[in-house]
Amino acid sequence: MTEQGAPGAACDAELDAIGLDCPMPLLKAKLELNRLNSGQVLKITATDPGSQRDLRSFAKLAGHALLHEEVDDGLYRYWLRKA
Repeated sequence: MTEQGAPGAACDAELDAIGLDCPMPLLKAKLELNRLNSGQVLKITATDPGSQRDLRSFAKLAGHALLHEEVDDGLYRYWLRKA
């Protein structure tokens, strides 16, 4: 699901989706990715557990690479490389 050796902290843009419920983290991620160039990395931080399912599916369907994801004390972090 995630690429091995992905730089967990490296990103070109960050999205704070803390406190937002489904589907807002995904919608805001889509909007932010639209602003990035191909190959750039977006870091998303969310508190909605549903963001795992949504962002995994979105990355797969849209062709983006889910470089890394982590869960820590109710915070969900994702690094997506734009296709």
